[in-house]
Amino acid sequence: MKIDLTDTTASKINKALVEGRRAIGTPAVGMVLTMVIVTDEENAYDAQKAAEEASREHPSRTLVVIKRTARTPRDRQGTRLDAEVRVGSDAGTGETVILRLYGEVSQHAASVVLPLLLPDAPAVVWWPVDAPDEPAADPLGALAARRITDLYADEDALDALNRRAAFYTPGDTDLAWTRLTPWRSMLAAALDQARVDVVSAAVESEAGNPSAELLARWLGARLGVPVERVVTAGPVVTAVRLGTANGEIRIDRPDGPLATLTLPGQPERTLALKVRTTAELIAEELRRLDADEMYAVALQAGPSGSKESVQHA
Repeated sequence: MKIDLTDTTASKINKALVEGRRAIGTPAVGMVLTMVIVTDEENAYDAQKAAEEASREHPSRTLVVIKRTARTPRDRQGTRLDAEVRVGSDAGTGETVILRLYGEVSQHAASVVLPLLLPDAPAVVWWPVDAPDEPAADPLGALAARRITDLYADEDALDALNRRAAFYTPGDTDLAWTRLTPWRSMLAAALDQARVDVVSAAVESEAGNPSAELLARWLGARLGVPVERVVTAGPVVTAVRLGTANGEIRIDRPDGPLATLTLPGQPERTLALKVRTTAELIAEELRRLDADEMYAVALQAGPSGSKESVQHA
């Protein structure tokens, strides 16, 4: 069910949500959080679809905040809030409200969003693009228990990474870090099996990849060794090598959904290590809303310390 509201208010949007739920017989009590997506018109559809897919695991009210610029100077002086309310099958397993803010009201998005948050439920804010350097200081970010950014959306991702490190606040996280969960799990399992001291490390990826930089910082902080950054053709992280006295531990994923694990004195193993969708990454982030301490460790560890080298074919 869809309800379009033009030049509306938060009060009228709440009323439309109640009427929509009554019309289809769906209560709001099953929703566990409010997801606020702050984006532009170009990226709104993809972000909304990812949130709807994630809502199948985490039923939620999704508020999509789009700040619009009017076409003419006269129209820019006006203030208007348009909304599209979706409930039932049109909104995954929760509710979706698409908010388009024009004029001065776009500078006060938090005042629009606040009355629409689910009572007694946590709020999560996600910036698919154009995230602030200090998410916790943003008026919308200040409403949230979890603030999700994505360094992959920044033109200079490594520079943005350093800015996020400078302003990190517990509750911040980034999808560049979430993408590393399978890598970190496999590396931890490999070290548990090998039970040897690591004396060197290298992370191979395409140039400027923020996930690779975070992985290198995490390995350096946890293992206490310098980590070399090796540039390959990609895509994304392609391999991690850990040097030990008994030989090299290596996870190699040149392309595709499969990786090869090599441990000293053991046969090679094939592992599933696919590149996950945005919906899968968001669903993982919503499973726990406390501070991500390991992300903080990686973010604030500083640059990996080893020069970036180029791997030749």
